[in-house]
Amino acid sequence: MDKKEFWELIEGSKEFDQDEWLTEQLAQRGLEEVLDFEFLFQELMNASYQSRLWGAAFVLMGGCSDDSFDYFRGWLIGQGEKIFNKVMENQEYLAEYINENNLDAEGMPQNEELLSVGLDAYTLIKTGDIEWDDDIHNEVLDALEKKGLPSETDIEFDWEEDDLESLFPVLWRRFGEEPLG
Repeated sequence: MDKKEFWELIEGSKEFDQDEWLTEQLAQRGLEEVLDFEFLFQELMNASYQSRLWGAAFVLMGGCSDDSFDYFRGWLIGQGEKIFNKVMENQEYLAEYINENNLDAEGMPQNEELLSVGLDAYTLIKTGDIEWDDDIHNEVLDALEKKGLPSETDIEFDWEEDDLESLFPVLWRRFGEEPLG
């Protein structure tokens, strides 16, 4: 699977229950395709692990923990290549893009379930269900490492809460006083 196929799958999943649809589609493709998908997904998670993006998510949601930032990045990848790239170039685009049709059931830009699609599909192929399995989790991590996936690096924040209004004036006007959720 290359990046083009990855993004085509993401696009195709948007009209369905995204994580379930992707898990089913990937499970039909076999272990190598699942690992390719997971590798590309983790590359995007790593690429989006940026201070500025975290600051934008903080403004949107009125705060953003480590886990919330992971779920936010999962949501962002799930929006598709065009939106992902636009937001990575200019986080202020989120003020224009976000509406009730692209948020989760709680009205948040988060998609926790998307984070486990690759592992779920891999587990489904190996065991017939998606129940957590430590051995399979470790097998996937080992396979991704062998493919050359670098580990996530640390973030050095280039902002403090008091800076967010001036860093993201457009986002702040829309969400600063009334964040999502």
